[in-house]
Amino acid sequence: MAELVAERPRAEGEVEAVERVIASLAKHFGDRLVTGRAVREQHGNSVTWLPNEAPDAVVFVESTQDVQITVRACAEHGVPVVAFGAGSSLEGQINAPRGGISIDLSRMNRVLAVNPEDLDCVVEPGVTRKQLNEHLRDAGLFFPIDPGADASLGGMAATRASGTNAVRYGTMKDNVIAMTVVLANGEVISTGSRARKSSSGYDLTRLFIGSEGTLGIITQLTLKLSGIPEAISAGVCAFPTIRSACDAVILTIQSGLPVARIELLDEVQVKACNAYSKLDLAEQPTLFVEFHGTEAGVAEQAARFGEIASEYGGGPFVWATKPEERSKLWQARHDAYWACLPLKPGARAIATDVCVPISRLAECVDETKRDIEEMGLIAPIVGHVGDGNFHTVTLVDMEDPQDIAKVKDFMSRMVKRALAMGGTATGEHGVGQGKRKYMEAEHGTAALDAMRAIKAALDPKGIFNPGKILP
Repeated sequence: MAELVAERPRAEGEVEAVERVIASLAKHFGDRLVTGRAVREQHGNSVTWLPNEAPDAVVFVESTQDVQITVRACAEHGVPVVAFGAGSSLEGQINAPRGGISIDLSRMNRVLAVNPEDLDCVVEPGVTRKQLNEHLRDAGLFFPIDPGADASLGGMAATRASGTNAVRYGTMKDNVIAMTVVLANGEVISTGSRARKSSSGYDLTRLFIGSEGTLGIITQLTLKLSGIPEAISAGVCAFPTIRSACDAVILTIQSGLPVARIELLDEVQVKACNAYSKLDLAEQPTLFVEFHGTEAGVAEQAARFGEIASEYGGGPFVWATKPEERSKLWQARHDAYWACLPLKPGARAIATDVCVPISRLAECVDETKRDIEEMGLIAPIVGHVGDGNFHTVTLVDMEDPQDIAKVKDFMSRMVKRALAMGGTATGEHGVGQGKRKYMEAEHGTAALDAMRAIKAALDPKGIFNPGKILP
């Protein structure tokens, strides 16, 4: 055991504490407790350029009671606990900088109830969004939050995820009605009922949404559902400049046009998607657009958007009318990260995001694009621009210190620009380890002190996901 836990500096007594917890959990979980290096490293960070910091052991839980047993053992000995869903987070949220136990929730993957009359469902945290929507299809319902990756719903709530549909359907904070949460002392609480509104007490549901496993571990969710639209229409529209595309987005939103999705790809990203996803789009800044509603409503919305696009030099508007065409289009958008990798073979792709008020979108994207060109970077831009959120996927040579320094400077400039425009350091990727350093600049000292007070009240021993969110 000493060899297992000696991979990082340890305070006196930490090794013994971890050994006692692992021995205790082994009695209950048997082969569902894993200490092999490969599994542990899989449960550390793997999608960013942050170093992999593996836990000391992984527990594959199958019930709320399993989570309670694990948390109580860790709390007794002061050993860190890190919740793990699908491992698709982008800011090191699942890293274990102090070691400890990773609680893998992927086996808690049952849809417990669907209530079509109330447009809600109850699920375990390991259910993924694709799994849920497959389950709901025959009922004519769907869960609209779509971050691209087939993330677990517990993880999506923990990181306050959003995605391509957020402009119409909102983010996770708008679509989670209630949760069951295991606290740091092993107690289980429910954060609300199935009622759609309440004036009763503190809003605990939204306290835990976006807390990234630092306040509690989600073991059940009640989610809002939506009806599958009668008609869906999607299309692409190219623009002469990235500024004109953003200006078209701004006018679309300000006009109150109920667009369901409106995604921006710059010309570099379009080129990458053409090659990777076998598309034949013009290599220009392009908007992917989708409308939901009735046949007549969708036709009217599409026509109005076409008029707005033409005002900014956009066009022609190419429609994907068949379901398989729409699926290919949006799959290409979701595969944007992987499509970028061949642009600089051997490089690491570092995805980051910011979000600004919609009125500042064009300015922020334009200045970010200028930074990319002036610094000589390969960093395609993609964005959920209907709500002012956009991403860069920056390709960096991890063997070149100068390249690394340049990319870090670029990313810092991007965040500081967004904050100066009244925006946020992260629209949907979360804070984790990667963006802790911007928390004080965004929120201020007093707000951070309030967050620390909440953390201390709910997790006095600091065992839940240490080293995340709070600087």
